[in-house]
Amino acid sequence: MIMEFKNMVGKTITKIYKSDCDALLFECSDGTRYVMYHEQDCCEAVYIEDICGELHNLIGSPIIMAEESFKYGEESEETFVDSETWTFYKLATLKGYVTIRWYGTSNGYYSESADIYEVDEDSNLWKEFMEDAVAILVPCHET
Repeated sequence: MIMEFKNMVGKTITKIYKSDCDALLFECSDGTRYVMYHEQDCCEAVYIEDICGELHNLIGSPIIMAEESFKYGEESEETFVDSETWTFYKLATLKGYVTIRWYGTSNGYYSESADIYEVDEDSNLWKEFMEDAVAILVPCHET
């Protein structure tokens, strides 16, 4: 089920995984699991362009801010895309602040942002992305 990103406020993330398939997976202290990704369609490309901040700062402390914002590009013959969007997903805890920047292009008929899905451990979506996922580790001095 797709959830609103702002509903991450109050959650305490216990584990984060980054998949090679441009997905982030989150496990929370209340047992909920989330997958942040974009389901690719034809005539589009959407991927994580940058992560500003340290993901490990989101682990073990309640989320106090979860915001989503957009910046839309101009149609240009130079870039050969009809539409481009940067989507910024901002998360903060008392330990730090992270911005996950997704970049999407399309012919203008498709979504260019990511979604966050609430899933269970047995869901195909969770299993698919966990196959190549790498855990984000908390540095020893922070445990």
